[in-house]
Amino acid sequence: MTDTPPPGDRIAKVLSRAGIASRREAERMIAAGRVSVNGKVIDSPALNVTPADKIVADGKQVGAPDVPRLWLYHKPAGLVTTERDEQDRPTVFASLPETLPRVMSVGRLDLNSEGLLLLTNDGEVKRRLELPSTGWLRRYRVRINGSVSEAKLDQLRDGIAVDGIRYQPMTVTFDRQQGANAWLTISLREGKNREIRRALGALGVTVNRLLRVSYGPFQLGQLGQGEVEEVRQRVVRDQLGLSDKPKPTRTRKPVNRPKTRRAKGE
Repeated sequence: MTDTPPPGDRIAKVLSRAGIASRREAERMIAAGRVSVNGKVIDSPALNVTPADKIVADGKQVGAPDVPRLWLYHKPAGLVTTERDEQDRPTVFASLPETLPRVMSVGRLDLNSEGLLLLTNDGEVKRRLELPSTGWLRRYRVRINGSVSEAKLDQLRDGIAVDGIRYQPMTVTFDRQQGANAWLTISLREGKNREIRRALGALGVTVNRLLRVSYGPFQLGQLGQGEVEEVRQRVVRDQLGLSDKPKPTRTRKPVNRPKTRRAKGE
């Protein structure tokens, strides 16, 4: 006898697609008793749900996922890329326009870094963009205090280990010396935590400005600090390979029509 998998998708995936949280955060919400299905609080993400199920997270009913959307945001320095900060520092999400729906960041930029940060309303898009296998090139303009020789930069081009962490080869260009500082352009595909600062620190120089100018095909361009610009839907579909996905129903509020929802399916 063959076991037939239950219909639907895992609850964490559904919450992620609906823009409630990433899969990992959704699992934490479930473990904390913040999610109910059909009136019953659940404590395990090992549950499949269908459009016929009524899902409530943090007291709000979860509707059908909207069309996957993507925004470019020019993050200023001095903001942390988190929903809440234990030190009460200003956050990216508190600084976004109120007209934006609930969004998640694709990766992070640390407190003192600035430039292009991608935002999405779709947890699956976030996951796809962050996967190491995607390997999209991230390009940065980097200002350092002092100067650094080509021989030292070759260490970054060959790949460098810092405090037991191995960083993959980077593409590095020495652009110009500007008084006591120098400007570099650095491109990488890995994006480990504080990777550029730690790698350059191992060469004996300090980064005093770090600006991300592109993430894969998406460019910061002339976007001003603090500004947000939505990527056109066609570009999102083409760049993320979403062209073959069925177009979700655009539903602003949950609709209590389980039979109709079941008939549409996926």
